Amino acid sequence: MEEEKENQQVTIGNAKVNVVHPSIFNVVKQRQRIKEKLSGIKHKIGVYSAKGGVGKTTVAVNLAFTLKEMGYKVGLLDADIDCPNLHLFLNIKQAGEPEYPLKPIEKDGVKVISTAMFVDEAKRPIIWRGPMVAKMLAEFLEMTEWGSLDYLVLDCSPGTSDSNLSIMQLLELDGYVLVTTPQHIAAINAVRSGMMARRLGAPIIGVVENMSDGSGNGAKEVANALKCEFLGTVKSSQNFNKLSDSGRVPVLEDSAIKEEFISITKKLVNGGG
Repeated sequence: MEEEKENQQVTIGNAKVNVVHPSIFNVVKQRQRIKEKLSGIKHKIGVYSAKGGVGKTTVAVNLAFTLKEMGYKVGLLDADIDCPNLHLFLNIKQAGEPEYPLKPIEKDGVKVISTAMFVDEAKRPIIWRGPMVAKMLAEFLEMTEWGSLDYLVLDCSPGTSDSNLSIMQLLELDGYVLVTTPQHIAAINAVRSGMMARRLGAPIIGVVENMSDGSGNGAKEVANALKCEFLGTVKSSQNFNKLSDSGRVPVLEDSAIKEEFISITKKLVNGGG
C-alpha cells in the first residue's frame, strides 16, 4: 500500500502533488487509436450479463442478423476471448488469416470475428490469464478491418472482470443490452452487469428476457432496479434451440422468432425508447 501511495504523489519543494500513474496515459492513447480505427462504425452495442448460460450469444447473433435483415451493415465480434461460441452458432468452419490487419469472415451478409477462427480451441483450449485475454481483445478492437458498418455487436463474456473492463475502458459504446432469464438469480446478476457498466460510464440501452416461459419477471426486475427500458422477451422454443444447435440463425428460419427480434431491435435502434 505504501508503494501505491508513493506512485500517487510526488514532492515538489515542500508540497505533495498528486500525479496520475503512467499506465493511464497508455490507456488513453490506446482508446484514441481504437476510436480512430473504428471511425467507420456508426454504432457499437454490447450484449452482456454477469451470469453465464442466459443466452448472450443467442441474443447477440439474432440481434445482429435482425439488424442486417432491416437493411443495416453489421459486424459481430466474439468478445468471449477464451471461450468463444459464435462460430458454433453460425457454423463457421473457415479459418481466419493469422496476420494483421485481421479480416472478419462474412456469414450471410454479417462480418464476424472470433478467436476460434485462429485457434482450434476444441482441440487446444485457450488457457490464458486475464492480461492476455485483455490484450487479445484490445487487438481485436484495434487491428480488425471492419470497413464501414452501421452496427458492431459485441457478444461479451460473462462476469465483471478483465475482458468486460477492457471493453468499457477502451471502447465508446452506444450502450449495453443486458440479457437475463426469468429467474430471480439471473436478474440479480444482470443488475450487477448494469451497475458495473454505469460505474464505468457505459449506458444501458435496455434488458431482454431470454428463454421466457411467461412465469417469471426477470427482465422487469432488472429494468426496475436499473431504471432502464424493458426491450422484450424471447420465448423458450424447441425450434429455436434446434436451429441454434445446427448452426442456423433462428431469425432467418422462423417467422415467429423473427417477429420477436424485430420488436426488440426496433427499440434498440431507437436507443431503448
